Amino acid sequence: MRLKLCAYLINHRFVFCITISKAWWFDDRLFVPKRKLRMNMMSRFFSQSFQSNRFQPTRVRAVYAKRRVLMGCAVILSALTACSLVEERDYPISDHYDGSHFYNRDAKGNSWPAVFKFLFTSLWEKADWPEARANPQAEPIPARITEGLRATYINHATVLIQVDGLNILTDPIWSERASPVTFSGPKRIRPPGVAIEDLPEIDLIIVSHNHYDHMDTASLRALRERQSREPVIVSGLGNAGLLRSLGYDNPVELDWDESTNVGSSKVHFVECQHQSARGLHDRMRTLWGSFVIETSQGAIYFAGDTGYSPHFADQGERFGPFALSIIPIGAYEPRYFMKAMHLNPAEAVAAHKDLKSEQSLGIHFGVFQLTWESIDQPVIDLEALLEDQSVDPSAFWVLEPGQYRALEAKGAVGQ
Repeated sequence: MRLKLCAYLINHRFVFCITISKAWWFDDRLFVPKRKLRMNMMSRFFSQSFQSNRFQPTRVRAVYAKRRVLMGCAVILSALTACSLVEERDYPISDHYDGSHFYNRDAKGNSWPAVFKFLFTSLWEKADWPEARANPQAEPIPARITEGLRATYINHATVLIQVDGLNILTDPIWSERASPVTFSGPKRIRPPGVAIEDLPEIDLIIVSHNHYDHMDTASLRALRERQSREPVIVSGLGNAGLLRSLGYDNPVELDWDESTNVGSSKVHFVECQHQSARGLHDRMRTLWGSFVIETSQGAIYFAGDTGYSPHFADQGERFGPFALSIIPIGAYEPRYFMKAMHLNPAEAVAAHKDLKSEQSLGIHFGVFQLTWESIDQPVIDLEALLEDQSVDPSAFWVLEPGQYRALEAKGAVGQ
């Protein structure tokens, strides 16, 4: 149980080195169970695990169990200490950078009581997910698209966008876990909809931020090694050092409202409301953001991870209407903890409207269990909200991993 608890804490990007004794203490004000049964279950968990001699191993087994826990914590701590490679540069002071750390303009992070409440209540509040789920048969992907626009949903926040002869990949992840280690962390319950070897040659990779479910180093390294021509890779300030270590000689890092040209398209890095961290010492040291890609087929918006804020309306006014917006709809419960950083389906619909989006694709659900909602809840909630708000469901849709939708200038023409 102790190992399970340590693994669960790692799943949520926190590391706690705890020396457990018989005098275990916690503040019960942090726990707000829905049923008395759940509190009884929690009480039994602590009493049986840490107090009752009936559940104590023999002295020899106890020594080895403690060693295993300590060794596991040491491995995880080493991984978290080594896994971040922040580019040390002097960035100009701005309204989202104070000289050492980046921050959101309109949001604050969670308090420590909220963090502890989320971590411990998650032990019994999370919905049950299936062990595995199969994908539909994927169709072959064309090498290039020169007319119209095609979006193939691969998994989580990974989408292959084909437009103007460019192949663009968003936040690629093919690893089995979204984690700094291979033995713990959120594990995928369904495979990517397209195998990495079945991709066409990639011209552009955009990475919204450095969390493990969005900046997967194993996938980025594999994408670089599979083709001789280096794809352009674009991310926020501070990420270039890590990207160079993965084999990218010329990574592009941008501040909010900066841009770069790739072929005939213009790629903008724009504000969103989130955070960054890969290890113990790099929290908020690299910049997160969303992307706007201006193409001959219209503007494309990729949100990455974000909470809801006025930035959607601002970008809708500046770049809209969008031909396609790629918006997260999952990993949103409980709202007291996730609201500042993740959209729920209602906020995703509001973002769709703010962006003046002609077509929107919902992503970031049904692959890794990061939060409390059930595996299908994001899609169920989205469909109900579209009906309640009289939004055409053909304008905001979801795809199974491996499925695609082809768009012309004014909407969908195939799937």
